[in-house]
Amino acid sequence: MQDEEKTEGGASSPESQAQDSAAPSSAESVVAGEPPRNPNMKWYIIHSYSGFERKVKESLESRVQAFGLQDKIGRVLIPTEPVTEVRGGKKYTTERMFYPGYVLVEMDMDDHVWHVVKSTPRVTGFVGTGQQPTPLSEEEVSHIVYRVSEGKDKPKLKVKFEKNEAVKITEGPFASFDGIVDEVNEDRETLKVMVTIFGRSTPVELEFNQVEKKDS
Repeated sequence: MQDEEKTEGGASSPESQAQDSAAPSSAESVVAGEPPRNPNMKWYIIHSYSGFERKVKESLESRVQAFGLQDKIGRVLIPTEPVTEVRGGKKYTTERMFYPGYVLVEMDMDDHVWHVVKSTPRVTGFVGTGQQPTPLSEEEVSHIVYRVSEGKDKPKLKVKFEKNEAVKITEGPFASFDGIVDEVNEDRETLKVMVTIFGRSTPVELEFNQVEKKDS
């Protein structure tokens, strides 16, 4: 069993990640869209083995069909965001889950639905207090929708910069200049880079996607 899990849950290439993410992306686009067929449905979070989120999604959707629960279990969502990686001077964009190990499910909860979901292979349980699953609030759902939408507009850059690291500026008025990283703000995805201009070391604030490591 361990060998099987390593095979299914192992790291995949950026290309395969992008392909695997096609289904979650289509689900994300409807989270804030039309209301569910059953107005009593709410969003819940289930915990899965890390690396098996898509397997859980597929299994759960199959079980909904097998048990005829289309009116009790709605959409199944794996929230993802695009991440841009620079390799060899070229940018590659892939999809990354921003809640690894968690899957969102739209349900009209009762004992039978709880059991069907809980007994799905590789599902370890619901997020909630004790045995009682707690649905997401409207605010929490809106936050996830906003993050998904924001990510599509501005993919995050998958790169780590460190203080005193040498970088090359690729965009903006200082393109082609070399500099040294002085400060890193990962939340804003910005850097303060010391650039020598007219013989003087000058701090310049740049976004992650405006620079690249010198060794790339």
